[in-house]
Amino acid sequence: MPVDADGDVFKAIGDATRRIILDELTDRDGQTLFELCGRLTMKHGLASSRQAISQHLTVLEQAGLVHTRRQGRFKFHHIDTSPLRVIVERWPIDREEPKS
Repeated sequence: MPVDADGDVFKAIGDATRRIILDELTDRDGQTLFELCGRLTMKHGLASSRQAISQHLTVLEQAGLVHTRRQGRFKFHHIDTSPLRVIVERWPIDREEPKS
């Protein structure tokens, strides 16, 4: 059986915390780890450590869903939804319904 080349994307979005991180970056792109942690705590009641959120961001980066940019001592996280196209390509939305 061939290895699923898109497995990183499915793994990344399979976790609720990572989906919330993507939601937050969709709402406000270009956040630092500190900003993300604050928003996750205040808006969603997630009391995850900075290290845990950083690990989630690493998984999202490996899947290509998040890209980072360094500016001075800050690291900004940006969402990239293009890897999600694989889902629509694999299971098209606009398929014709079978006739009975």
